Amino acid sequence: MMSRQILSIPRYRELAEVLVREVRTDYGPGDLLPTEAQLAKRFAVNRHTVRRALDELVAAGLVTRHQGRGTQVVDRRLDYAVSAGSKVTQNLASLGLPSNTCCLEQGLVTPPEAIAQRFGRSASEPLLRVDTVRTVDDAPLMRLRHWFDPERVPGWLERYRGGSTRALLGQHYGLRLHRRRVRIDAAGADRDDTRWLQCPFNAPLLVMTSDNTDAAGVLVEVSVGRARADRLSYHIDFDDAVGRDFDEAAGRHRDAAGDPSDLFPSDEDDA
Repeated sequence: MMSRQILSIPRYRELAEVLVREVRTDYGPGDLLPTEAQLAKRFAVNRHTVRRALDELVAAGLVTRHQGRGTQVVDRRLDYAVSAGSKVTQNLASLGLPSNTCCLEQGLVTPPEAIAQRFGRSASEPLLRVDTVRTVDDAPLMRLRHWFDPERVPGWLERYRGGSTRALLGQHYGLRLHRRRVRIDAAGADRDDTRWLQCPFNAPLLVMTSDNTDAAGVLVEVSVGRARADRLSYHIDFDDAVGRDFDEAAGRHRDAAGDPSDLFPSDEDDA
């Protein structure tokens, strides 16, 4: 006879399943959940069990924790408009969402072959790599890897400490970049994603690779953004010149793009 204990579901997971259903049916974006003490009293469990249950909801992208405010329901998918000149900070600000960009690591490194080919360089020539993570309402949304031609951004390592890379490009280098090519792929979260995006291993991500050029059409940056698919969706309008540019570039870009994992290898791969 199989033991009931083997078949039983941990109490915190039972509680998490109940809370997930309630969040999806009874709450809207921005609503606050009851406090841990209130939930513990309601379900007749200790606060540690409540906290573990809420951890499940945080990992699923349903809620975020705010010190002093409590646990808040999030809009599961932000609608992000992709255009030739759109900027992450600007897009989020237009949605009324405060965001912050933290610099994780930066330096001159040997790029993957697919990145080197984009810049017309050999794989042995170093490029400037800047890794950042973008948060919205203190919750991680995406991590980005920026590859720059270091000759176009001298002194970058002394200047950049976080924030919008586009703002720094404009302020110090007179560069206003435009997306020339965009590719969006699906991928599973790796170990670095689970750390920085606070999502489960193999959770669905949207990977957007952009070739960004200056006014003369010369490639300055390749950016690879890995965003939580439960929190972000992309849309591209094809009824203008920007859409036609993307459409025409898609065919040229498809064969040369390669596997998106080659463009943003894990730190273990880099090592």
